[in-house]
Amino acid sequence: MSASTPPRVRTVEWDDPGAGARAGASMAGLDYLKAIIRGAVPAAPLARVLGFVLAEVESGRAVFEIEPMEFHYNPIGSVHGGVACTLLDSAMGCAVHTTLPAGTGYTTAELKVNLVRAITTATGLLRAEGKVIHRGGRIATAEGHLRDREGRLYAHGTTTCLILAHASGKTPPAEGVRDS
Repeated sequence: MSASTPPRVRTVEWDDPGAGARAGASMAGLDYLKAIIRGAVPAAPLARVLGFVLAEVESGRAVFEIEPMEFHYNPIGSVHGGVACTLLDSAMGCAVHTTLPAGTGYTTAELKVNLVRAITTATGLLRAEGKVIHRGGRIATAEGHLRDREGRLYAHGTTTCLILAHASGKTPPAEGVRDS
């Protein structure tokens, strides 16, 4: 740290993650994510730490937005690739979550991301859009794209999610979800 440059400070506040998780366990995935957008359920602490927001959801689709900031930078002067990976993981995973009934969870089993353009604070608002490709009883796949306001691609990826058993112990049916 340079003696002539004072350190920058960022303060982050978040809500109890248990409260959001408990609320989510009793709601269908799409309803839960809509409640986060409305502010009726708190966003995940990670979203607050990194400064991204859930902007849109519908069945099989989720969109997160972020304004790249200096605190996202790596040592070589651009946004760390992990930020793009986190956004795509969130968008693709939440796209899968929109298809799940109450009491059913998921976890990322595999994540593949291609970073195709550097991100800086000059990039401006970025949108990570995830869409379900296939949703079965135990496995779901999704794809995602990270683009700027002009539609330029910064990263793209795919995920495989493991669908966790419903609270009843039964695997949820994949009703209403079609391969795209």
